[in-house]
Amino acid sequence: MLGSFIRHGLTQEQASGEALLQVIAGSDTSAGTLRAVMLNLLTNPPMYRRLQKEIDEGIAAGKISSPIKDAEARQFPYLQAVIREGLRIMPPASGAFFKEVPAAGDVIEGMFIPGGTQIGSSPLGIHRSKKIFGVDADLFRPERWTDATPEKFAEMASTVDLVFHYGKYQCLGRGVALMEFNKIFVEVSGL
Repeated sequence: MLGSFIRHGLTQEQASGEALLQVIAGSDTSAGTLRAVMLNLLTNPPMYRRLQKEIDEGIAAGKISSPIKDAEARQFPYLQAVIREGLRIMPPASGAFFKEVPAAGDVIEGMFIPGGTQIGSSPLGIHRSKKIFGVDADLFRPERWTDATPEKFAEMASTVDLVFHYGKYQCLGRGVALMEFNKIFVEVSGL
């Protein structure tokens, strides 16, 4: 990796920064989500048993390979609910992620924001919104996903997708992270 950075003209300082980013970006954020999900599952036996039952039935029906394939994991609704709820309850990256308003300014929620203004958001605040996730938004409850109407599910899903940001700021490792989550909870379900 370092050799590639050097061949492409990065300075030592730039290469060091990129190397650090590569190590931290995909490991610490995913590990945080894994810890949050495992903590919540292991401290909520009914949720853990429900996930285990879904996995056991998938294995018995021949719907799960060893190791599980990403496409197979996406077919299990409670597993997907657990993953989404884990991303929601403990967003992998929780900084303000400031963005700059374009030079001409912009209108947000009916209010004009001058160009050059830095605007940030709170992932923890967004993903604990009672308006979007219900009065129990502070609780880890995967059932909010399985019980939701299609409209509510879409609203919650588009909000949770923001943990990976959007547009040119979207996390490049999003697909890899989701694949890891789809695989690991099935593979360690024998805990």
